[in-house]
Amino acid sequence: MKANELRDLTDDELVDKLAETRKELFNLRFQHATGQLDNPRKLRVVRQDIARIMTVQGERQRQQAAGAGTQEA
Repeated sequence: MKANELRDLTDDELVDKLAETRKELFNLRFQHATGQLDNPRKLRVVRQDIARIMTVQGERQRQQAAGAGTQEA
C-alpha cells in the first residue's frame, strides 16, 4: 500500500489497518517457520506496510502537536 493511499484514510481506519497488517505478519511468520510460505518476500512487504502506517500516524501526531502549540501561544 502506498503512503498517499494511507494519508487518505481516517485515524480510525489507520488503526484498523495497522491491527490487520500486524495480524497478517503474525500469520506469515508462522507459515515461514513451518515451511508453508511460498513467497518469503511477503514478510518484508508487510513489515514495510506496517512502517508506512506508523509513519503516517506519527506525521499526524506531530501536526496536531504543532497545531496545539501555535494555538496556545
